[in-house]
Amino acid sequence: MRWPNGFVCPKCGGAKHSYTAVRRIFQCSVCRVQTSARAGTIFHKSSTPLTKWFLAMHLLTSAKNDISSLELARQLDVKWDTAWLIKQKLMEVMRQRNSIYKLSGDVQIDDAYLGGERPAKPGKTGRGAEGKLPFVIAVETRDGKPIHMQLRRVPGFTQAAITVYAAANLTPGSWVISDGLDCFVGVKEAGMKHLAVVTGGGRPTHPFFKWVNTGLGNIKSAFVGTCRSCDSQHADRYLASYEWRFNRRFDLAKNIERLARIALTTLPRSYRSIAAVRMPAEMAG
Repeated sequence: MRWPNGFVCPKCGGAKHSYTAVRRIFQCSVCRVQTSARAGTIFHKSSTPLTKWFLAMHLLTSAKNDISSLELARQLDVKWDTAWLIKQKLMEVMRQRNSIYKLSGDVQIDDAYLGGERPAKPGKTGRGAEGKLPFVIAVETRDGKPIHMQLRRVPGFTQAAITVYAAANLTPGSWVISDGLDCFVGVKEAGMKHLAVVTGGGRPTHPFFKWVNTGLGNIKSAFVGTCRSCDSQHADRYLASYEWRFNRRFDLAKNIERLARIALTTLPRSYRSIAAVRMPAEMAG
């Protein structure tokens, strides 16, 4: 997959090389640089066999409601922290790939949140409640059927934030259907057409919002029923993995190859950059 036409030196582009089978190392005959098939990819410096990586790809892409790190560890026969890191790296590949696509045509959009009430810490509920992470759910439809979905974190539901989101993720000229929340007027400034349907309080039940409601229900089932919990610093990747699976749900047989090819073009990520390890002072606080 990485070198379909034979070895190519990552430094000079040369094709002549020697190979050390014991170390699985390629050495360029021109510039003498040494490399491997994994080097410079998401698999960089991983001691886990590639067969287990590919099994992880299958399990992660074929599970409708995600797969927990604990279950992944059991299936791969590895430690939990190894399974967790593999999953996070693969979800990072999905996140980066998702970012290049834009929705177009008829688009349903709604505000959503990760997190909820905390019985042990009573306080404000609803929008603005402490601990809630805002994100946008948008579904592109065609003839009333869902085609593609987007799940994107936003800093808050302000008109400026929605304008930035729409400019980066929607095709100009698309018809965007939202509820009456004022911030969604921001899509007009990004070149979209906008239809606001005032639905009153609570989750909108109008037929125009059928697929965003269905998507939110499935996402919450995946988080609560399968993963059980999700740290805020990893939320983007979990949302991206659900989005990636939904948008490729009709061609499951090709998903392993798709994910593997993208993984080969994704730069390495260290454990510290993935885990976002907190400083001792922050952990004590």
